Amino acid sequence: MKLYIKNMACLSCKVVVKEALEEMDIHSVKVELGEVETKEEVSEEEKQELNKKIRKVGLELLETKQGVLIEKIRKVIVDYVYNTDEKEIINFSDLLSQKLNYSYSYLANFFSEVEATTIEQYVIAMKIERIKELIIFGEDTLTEIADKMHYSSVAHLSAQFKKVTGLTPTHFKQLKKKRRLAIQEL
Repeated sequence: MKLYIKNMACLSCKVVVKEALEEMDIHSVKVELGEVETKEEVSEEEKQELNKKIRKVGLELLETKQGVLIEKIRKVIVDYVYNTDEKEIINFSDLLSQKLNYSYSYLANFFSEVEATTIEQYVIAMKIERIKELIIFGEDTLTEIADKMHYSSVAHLSAQFKKVTGLTPTHFKQLKKKRRLAIQEL
């Protein structure tokens, strides 16, 4: 049986869901971002109990077709943003249409109606969050980050970063260093 879960965006979310299923003695075949496949059917009571367990960490079982499609769109976006350095450059609208078997215009209109933001704005927000992580980890230069995230240049990355956060990537990096110094002084 397939179950769809809202707000799964990282490996720790998968761990939480696996643990909740194990506690309930429900055997999972696979646990992916936004989607769980179980060996057996899950009763309505079990769904309610699972939902109660995972809500504690901000996750939620989805029951409606609309919710499932939104979560599938989010899953493709997260995969695209977090694994973009491993893939060849492809137009995101083509990728989304290909993965979900709907026209991009249908998906874009549907997403905008339900989420009150565009797919493009959501992708940009996700990319900026990923860039923040890469800056904080400090393993890559801005040039490497721009390349990894498929920006045409560091200037393009910086302009988009500043538009979304109000800070330049360099300033954001400096704030991180200042914060680290303040903690060490305690």
